[in-house]
Amino acid sequence: MNALTDLFAGNTLLLVLTGVLAYSAAAMWLRDRGVLPEAVRVSGPVLTLRTLRGRAFLNRIAAPRRFWRAVANLGLGGALVAMVASFVLILSSALSAIRTVQPSAIQQPQNFLIIPGVNDFLPLSVAPEIIAGLGIAMVIHEGAHGLLCRVEGIDIESMGLVFFALLPVGAFVEPDEEATQEASRGARARMFAAGVTANTLLTVVVFALLFGPVVGAIAPAPGFAVGEVTPESPAAAANITHGDRLVAVGDTPVDTPDEFETALAAAGETVQITAEDGDGTRTVTVTRELHVIGSAGGNPLGVTIESDPVGITAVNGAPVSTEREFLDAVGDAERATVTVDADGAANATVASETAEIPIGAYALGVQEGGPLNAEGAPLGEPLTIVSIDGDRVRTNDELSTVLADREPGTTVEVVGYDTADERVTYDVELDPHPNREGGFIGVTVFPGSSGLALDDFGASQYPAGTYLELLGGDGGEGGTGGVALSNLTGSPLGLVFASLILPLGSLFGLPFNFAGFTGVLTNFYVVEGPLAVLGGGTFLLANLLFWTGWINIQLALFNCLPAFPLDGGRILRMVAEAVISRVPVSDRHAAVRTITVSSGLVMLAGLIMMIFGNQILSALGLI
Repeated sequence: MNALTDLFAGNTLLLVLTGVLAYSAAAMWLRDRGVLPEAVRVSGPVLTLRTLRGRAFLNRIAAPRRFWRAVANLGLGGALVAMVASFVLILSSALSAIRTVQPSAIQQPQNFLIIPGVNDFLPLSVAPEIIAGLGIAMVIHEGAHGLLCRVEGIDIESMGLVFFALLPVGAFVEPDEEATQEASRGARARMFAAGVTANTLLTVVVFALLFGPVVGAIAPAPGFAVGEVTPESPAAAANITHGDRLVAVGDTPVDTPDEFETALAAAGETVQITAEDGDGTRTVTVTRELHVIGSAGGNPLGVTIESDPVGITAVNGAPVSTEREFLDAVGDAERATVTVDADGAANATVASETAEIPIGAYALGVQEGGPLNAEGAPLGEPLTIVSIDGDRVRTNDELSTVLADREPGTTVEVVGYDTADERVTYDVELDPHPNREGGFIGVTVFPGSSGLALDDFGASQYPAGTYLELLGGDGGEGGTGGVALSNLTGSPLGLVFASLILPLGSLFGLPFNFAGFTGVLTNFYVVEGPLAVLGGGTFLLANLLFWTGWINIQLALFNCLPAFPLDGGRILRMVAEAVISRVPVSDRHAAVRTITVSSGLVMLAGLIMMIFGNQILSALGLI
């Protein structure tokens, strides 16, 4: 019994499938005994609810026919563009999936399902908002089809919703088939494009509300937002957890992450930290220890971190427990003797417990054609940079600071140690930095010192301000500065694109996937202005708008795929009929069928290869 319980607890997908089977059995049992109303039809886990209610309402709002036709014509043009783009996107994604030896997280089969808790990017905590957004999207989509039916004089036989188990997965409008065939080709095309048009317009409305008054009322809360705590770190030992907001270091209040880092750097080995969570404020004592929590390949110390950190106990014989003590012990010397303690780090490799190494910013590689490469620095080989024009450099941050003070076009002396531990110098003319002010020498640098990511606390920041700014809000001092996606916030289309990829943030260089203002994340934000009277309701409203917009645009794009029975497939048939009617072909019906069936088969093959291509090729031994 315990083994069975453990199996279900560790496999969400298996639990969901079991629930679906139980629901299907119960629904079919009720159907067979005539318990269900006539309007409800059951086929396995699929339940269909049919009705004619709402038809009179559609008749009333269909009165301004010219207006609705004009809107539908605009939507039809957009749908045609989206059809071509989606066709190209599916094929290119399928080819990419085939060529990828190790599929990314987004290519895992469960991540193609918009099911919270099953999809790795959609947490269960936002299931109500996702389900509500999905229901709104489907009702709007099918309602628009019904509206254009009435605008074009096509009668409606029935309307309804489709449920998979308890989840709304579709809606439908059944136009009268004979009336549909009698309508003009343009009328049918507008009717088929109406759903996509409505979803797009709804996306514009909900994102306008989200980016405007709702997100505008939300601001980052003061303090350091804890996004993750390293296991067995000093912070973990002090019971600091994800969702905490650190608001004071000792007697020093901190309002921003930078203030926290500055105060922590100035503190000693033992420090008092004031933390706030949903239950209130508490003060904890943190005893700091210096750890290597990440490593670059080929680093001078020869440390490889897989999961367990490695402790640094001394530099030049002096005990160290913080990053500041580490740098103070190194001083201005280019090299230092570092002592590590690998006890308990089973998933780490240490070449030697004590070694003399150069201490500097660790360049993972030299860019081809960059300033350093132009002066003879070899490509593909790491370089430990210890000084720039006489200014000592010990970390990646110090390298950035030194170069920020140099004008592009000036020549500086770069001193470093190569992979053979030989001291090398280069006279380099600086290029402009691609992302900020100052000079650029053409290298990619690993965080920390000498290829070692150092940490003496064990808590990483949740970039609350960054996510808020990517949604059009004011991120304050914790905004998008230096973030790769920061250039998206300057236009409405950029904000829409940012919102679409935020749930997949980890794939785009962000430290966490953003699922909305939910759970402990609400501790990282405060509500200001007129919406403050709603309190936590503002977060609920923001989540509903976020997921409604996200699902609407996904539904619109999916329905643009040129494959039957999707709207894109029906529009493709209208286009094919219009083109073939002007071509001297003996069997026009067969030609149209060939075009539509071929497109559908290509789309189906593309989707299968996107989801299962890597697994299929692996099973065949082709990769």
